[in-house]
Amino acid sequence: MIELLNRPHVPTFLKSQFAALARDHQVCGAQLVIQHDDETVAIEVGEIQHGGGRPVTRDTAFPIGSVTKSFTATLAMTLVADGDLDLDEPLGGHLPELGELGHRLTLRHLLSHTAGFACGPDSTEVATSSPRRYITDHCGRQNLVLPPGAGFSYSNMGYVIAGRLVEVITGMSWTEAMASILLRPLGIAPSFICPVAGRPSGRPIATGHSVNLALGRTQPVQQSLAPPEAPAGALAMSAMDLVALGRTHVPPGVPGLLPPGLAVQMRRPVPAANPFGLADGWGLGFAVFRDEATEWIGHDGNADGTSCYLRVDPVDGWIVALTTNTSSGIGLWRELGAQLADAGIPIPGDGSPAAAAPPAVAPPDCVGVYANGDSEFVVTGSDGCFSLAVDGSDFMVLASADGLTFSLMEHSSGQRLPGGRFQRDPDTGEINGIQVNGRLARRRPYVPAMSR
Repeated sequence: MIELLNRPHVPTFLKSQFAALARDHQVCGAQLVIQHDDETVAIEVGEIQHGGGRPVTRDTAFPIGSVTKSFTATLAMTLVADGDLDLDEPLGGHLPELGELGHRLTLRHLLSHTAGFACGPDSTEVATSSPRRYITDHCGRQNLVLPPGAGFSYSNMGYVIAGRLVEVITGMSWTEAMASILLRPLGIAPSFICPVAGRPSGRPIATGHSVNLALGRTQPVQQSLAPPEAPAGALAMSAMDLVALGRTHVPPGVPGLLPPGLAVQMRRPVPAANPFGLADGWGLGFAVFRDEATEWIGHDGNADGTSCYLRVDPVDGWIVALTTNTSSGIGLWRELGAQLADAGIPIPGDGSPAAAAPPAVAPPDCVGVYANGDSEFVVTGSDGCFSLAVDGSDFMVLASADGLTFSLMEHSSGQRLPGGRFQRDPDTGEINGIQVNGRLARRRPYVPAMSR
């Protein structure tokens, strides 16, 4: 594939294949960028809004959801590079609103999702909160699913805290610091989706869409992220912008922005961070994806009606970015990955339990109610037939050979999906948790134990 990027027919061929995938998955609009060394292929297909007639261009910004976290982590690491922050210093001196957790939590915990927090409150609940009020009201012992540093649970709350930390250190809002310290030096025109997150950039921003593949229905959706959650998901970027961030991790990096040693630290898996079902490891703001021959880093982002992806191979110098403005973009990404692998760009999988594994019988003591903040995971069933209900969706639990790891099957569609695992207490042997999509939920009742 390295040689293929230099051949004139390749962009035309890739565009044809990419446009076909977008049609197959009913994706309204998308951008794909593949970069290796000094060669770049950039492809745009479809519309900014379904039926609107306005085409996606190279400059179109897509709400990138949680890929924002990689930008926030990189911004925080530039402050580490300047000596303004230390990865392992307790944060209470900077953020007194953390209360009793201030002497335990560190920046390393926040960026690696090992702070122990639940995912976060519903956006409507915090729509009028300031970042400081958000932390005071929600980032306390009551929303811990693990003691800080004890393990991995994917959380927006940790990135709200990281964003607030940036504000305290720089004296700017998160959006101002993001724009001036990171985005503009990378050549990116700042663009945000939160209405009070920043001034309009003038860039076209793609509309998110919800797609019912069975009925062939496509509907535009509004972004619902609350302003204090901006550091976790408020950026709107093009695929070329994602590649610009990826270049900070391909040697020699971006001079004057992020020292190579700190870039290496961001890519290094944190020992306590086992993101089962999401990736093979987790560093500081980046997931780690492995197969036998390669190790890539990256992040996935699903905002309201958008699906976006960034992957970087720091050793061989590949950067791949995909932005889509449709919820079905996840299917496009999975099929695109297989085609890229055939073309010589072997992007590893996501670390999920194999969906094709033969089902076994889940242990009967898995039945119960599990909590991650305000979210409930309810497991019901008997005689080896179990269901999981979470966030209004109902799935059949298909356990693997060990009975603890599982894939899921949607009751409504019969689609087989990656799942997660049940966790046993190492002392009692009882099932006391369930991890799905990287989020850990504890069996109720649960009172977090703060180790000293």
